[in-house]
Amino acid sequence: MKCPSCEDDKFVEVDDIVSEIEGHFFVVKGRRCLSCGEEFISEKEGQKMIQIARNLGIWGEPLKLHRKLSQSARGTIIRVPTDIEKNMKLKGDEEILISKIGKNKLLVEIVT
Repeated sequence: MKCPSCEDDKFVEVDDIVSEIEGHFFVVKGRRCLSCGEEFISEKEGQKMIQIARNLGIWGEPLKLHRKLSQSARGTIIRVPTDIEKNMKLKGDEEILISKIGKNKLLVEIVT
């Protein structure tokens, strides 16, 4: 196998590759290119990391739901679907941050 970054074929097995998912850090085994330092984790290690992330509730299937906005006297309303509300254990009194991302996207974050 050649490194896709530098095309060298010299690797060393390591057990200190750090990966991050949703603010959680995982240390996994893999291979590191001796020339450029690029790191590669095996399919097995990747699947173990994903399983742990699922158990922690930080890895899930991408969720894209179609909803319509509603109007109230004071502005536009976005309703959170019940399944998301239950999964995130929302009570309905949380403070949120809403950010505009690009032309057509909103990011909603719960303030902790």
